[in-house]
Amino acid sequence: MITESTVEFTVATAPFARAAARADRLLPPRSARAGGVTLTASGDGVRVGASGEEAAVWGDVPAVVNVDGVVAVGRRALASTVASLDAEEVRVRVEGSRLAIRTGTARFALPLLDPAALGPVPAPPPVAGRAPVEAVRSAVAAVAGAASRDGLPLFGGVRLRSDGDTLRLAATDRFRLAVAAVPWTAVGSVDVLIPAGLLTEAVRMLTGPEVTMLAEADRLGLSWAEGDPAKGAAAEGDPAQSSPAEGGILLSSLALPFPDAQLDRLLSVRPECTVDVEAALLRAAVERAMPFAGPIGTVTLEAADGVVVVRGSDDGAGDSREEVKAEVTGSARASYQGRYLLDALRCFGGERVTLQLQAGIQPSSITAAADPADGAELRYLVVPLRPAP
Repeated sequence: MITESTVEFTVATAPFARAAARADRLLPPRSARAGGVTLTASGDGVRVGASGEEAAVWGDVPAVVNVDGVVAVGRRALASTVASLDAEEVRVRVEGSRLAIRTGTARFALPLLDPAALGPVPAPPPVAGRAPVEAVRSAVAAVAGAASRDGLPLFGGVRLRSDGDTLRLAATDRFRLAVAAVPWTAVGSVDVLIPAGLLTEAVRMLTGPEVTMLAEADRLGLSWAEGDPAKGAAAEGDPAQSSPAEGGILLSSLALPFPDAQLDRLLSVRPECTVDVEAALLRAAVERAMPFAGPIGTVTLEAADGVVVVRGSDDGAGDSREEVKAEVTGSARASYQGRYLLDALRCFGGERVTLQLQAGIQPSSITAAADPADGAELRYLVVPLRPAP
């Protein structure tokens, strides 16, 4: 049974739509609890909130509130309805058993749900620190790609751990390891393991120059402000010109140990050959070798005398050989699963990278040759294949 409730407010369409869209994108549709979203109107704003087993989302949107209250509607229905509107603002109110969304020329009515059945959005944990949004976004995009996709929880997450003025991120699927360092203004500390896919989707939603991280033992929160705070002094009563909207996401940590003890050992690279090369050129050569790379996608790099030779060979498909100009110190030969090598090189875009090849099947290290503009340092390790007997 739906508890009787009432609410009425006027809100700018764009930030309201963004808040509804975040809940729709992040929470899985298969969860009954995640199928609804609550709207809490009070004071000078509306909180759009939703939660599931793995995550919770909230967005505080400035609004002119005529009647305080809490209502709930379908998450997908709200997001799709508001996203389709081209009006600058909408009026939202309960009309009978429906939540009416009105513009100057249209009315849309969504069935009400029971807010008590959805439960409240959990209270956020304490502030742990702050970091540049772009640096966090690029670090997560690079590191999360190294997480396992085979269903093993331990290797399916991104480890986030603060260390002084640095936030470190790491992920591995046992065949490769990606580690990034992001500038960090510490308030407390972070030490969590977040599912890679969930974290990737969450950081895509970040806006503004800085993200505030909230953390405790089993949860990570991301909070941010969007819009222009200078507009807060604009005309009173206009929701589109009031203080900026704010958003936040809570992510549940995987309660599993991450193989920290191995990280320092793996990152202590002792190269027998160092290659300075443009990542895009080497990546393109590897892509061209892939059709000749055989059933497991084996691509071989041979570095010596100012070039890296990229080879692919298969009895059925034929073979390829391509030279890529590079600055090479020493010489080495190593074979890799080509898709792992491509994933690593894509993280560096058009940058120049330093590739360090170690003896035997010790992992090869790839780092940016110059300091990155966004402040996120990245190291990617790829384990070579065992040489054929």
